[in-house]
Amino acid sequence: MSSDNCIFCKIVRGEIPSRKVYEDDEILAFHDINPLAPVHVLAVPKEHVDSMATLEDRHAGVMGRMMVLAQRLAADQGSPDGFRVICNTGRIGRQDVYHLHLHVLGGSNPLPGMIARST
Repeated sequence: MSSDNCIFCKIVRGEIPSRKVYEDDEILAFHDINPLAPVHVLAVPKEHVDSMATLEDRHAGVMGRMMVLAQRLAADQGSPDGFRVICNTGRIGRQDVYHLHLHVLGGSNPLPGMIARST
């Protein structure tokens, strides 16, 4: 997908409003419009990258900063005692928006389990 039609690129450019919680030169974080937990923030690189499957060595810095930022986002939004970071990748990983993004989830109660194990 081109960055012209990407919903997250439009949010980064300010063409679509968002409830921003963090922004710097390389990263934007905002509340998910359909939260799955009391704390549900998305962190995206401002540069359009389709998914983790298309990352290059040059992205290591911004990805590292996004991972470090996750703790701050969780704590600032009300989940200082723990959080989960999810990065869905590709069709099998159930990625819905093809602009790399981290989901930072948390709240005051434990989150449900990840994936049910088959017996």
